[in-house]
Amino acid sequence: MHENELAAKVMDAAFLIHRELGPGLLESVYETVLIKLLTDNGLSVERQVAVPIIFQGISFDEGFRADLIVESKLIIELKSVERLQPVHSKQLLTYLRLTGCKLGLLINFGENLLKDGIKRVANGMPAV
Repeated sequence: MHENELAAKVMDAAFLIHRELGPGLLESVYETVLIKLLTDNGLSVERQVAVPIIFQGISFDEGFRADLIVESKLIIELKSVERLQPVHSKQLLTYLRLTGCKLGLLINFGENLLKDGIKRVANGMPAV
């Protein structure tokens, strides 16, 4: 399945969750429920995936954890904050570059309207 198709399925699930649970819960609650919906739809989802950093040929596993990786293609970074900040998109772009994934979704369940809390981030750079 293409990244855009995966993103559409994730966004459908996120809208359902936000509609039923509303904003303001802990990020871990949204993560757990989103995983359940996606796996029930037959998608492979990895949770809290260590994203290694390679520096001068040495791999370091400390530091970054991607919230969710769907079908080894799409990174989902979840937030439950009042407003997204520019650093959140930069964080996701870094994950995309380090993993070689092409597309990521930044989803902020803290927004009153979820459509205001979803950002697509694309990686046009090769993995480091």
